[in-house]
Amino acid sequence: MRVTPSNIIYNDLIGLRVNVLSSTDSTLVGVSGTVIDETANMLVVSQDGKSARKMIPKRISRFSFLLPEQEQVFVEGADISFSPEERLKRLQRRH
Repeated sequence: MRVTPSNIIYNDLIGLRVNVLSSTDSTLVGVSGTVIDETANMLVVSQDGKSARKMIPKRISRFSFLLPEQEQVFVEGADISFSPEERLKRLQRRH
């Protein structure tokens, strides 16, 4: 399934560029890079030019994802704070 602004919360986020727009943890605001792993509660981001990985809690953050077509999408962390498999099940239930 092609990732679009309307279905991003139901797709796998690994490989997408991400920027943390806001978070209750102020040290995470502005973190950007590529999503390299995802759990139900966390995004693991590889920051450009740095070997360190950042663990970002989904529920307390707001994100900006850059889609392959260079389109920017804003997502509330609470909307994606499920495992990728669970988000897909929710999409299937909607139809």
